[in-house]
Amino acid sequence: MNYASWGPRVGAYIIDGLVVLPFSILAAVFGGSGVDTETGQVTGPGPLYWVFVLLGIALSGYNRWFLAGKTGQSWGKRALGIRLIDEAAGEPIGAGKAFLRDLAHFVDGIICYIGYLFPLWDAKKQTIADKIMKTVVVG
Repeated sequence: MNYASWGPRVGAYIIDGLVVLPFSILAAVFGGSGVDTETGQVTGPGPLYWVFVLLGIALSGYNRWFLAGKTGQSWGKRALGIRLIDEAAGEPIGAGKAFLRDLAHFVDGIICYIGYLFPLWDAKKQTIADKIMKTVVVG
């Protein structure tokens, strides 16, 4: 198998993040807290904040879980010509397993983000989350 190197994996992650960036910006601009001029109390985020947050989560979920699970490629992975597959079957992993893999990335981050660097020296170029979920990224 031709395992994807670290550079394209990082690039795909950045592209996937850029997809939801406009929603994050809009949430910050239109949904920020304020101060009630009559009472002087700090108010929470307005409804537009929650609309943009939910739209960002939905778009990210569609891209990273549904598309990547069904086809093996999020928009970022497709742009860089790499695919996420099950290590044993060689097929896309499905939306549920793609979601669980994203949750497993918590382990990559909790140890000072070292888990995200594993592809630099691992024979199969897997993160710890990939090892947990038995997935590989191929090019």
